[in-house]
Amino acid sequence: QLVESGGGSVQPGGPLRLSCAASGNTDIISYMAWFRQAPEKEREPVAAISTGGAGRSYYADSVKGRSTASHDNDKKILYLQANSVNPEDTAMYYCAAAALGTFYGWRDARTYESWGQGTQVTVS
Repeated sequence: QLVESGGGSVQPGGPLRLSCAASGNTDIISYMAWFRQAPEKEREPVAAISTGGAGRSYYADSVKGRSTASHDNDKKILYLQANSVNPEDTAMYYCAAAALGTFYGWRDARTYESWGQGTQVTVS
């Protein structure tokens, strides 16, 4: 189970910090990711991180350079820290986790078997 938190109203240019708490059989999780979906747009990948080894992170071009994805392996929490947010960042943000399924790439939603309910972020 994945539960997101930290959404809400954010001022343009301000910071954003989202959290995603994982529970259940978390030891088998290999990747965790953030996706977002704006009104009338398709869901798009934002960032991902591998939970094993060095914890390599990946970012979409739209957030690269101003965002950091991190993972607390002990607490089983995924974070997304974004700076300099703008109205284009307004969306429902979803946390996702990949475990034992086929890896289609971090950007592909098919990679992830578990999804949270989402947390709304509004930049205005």
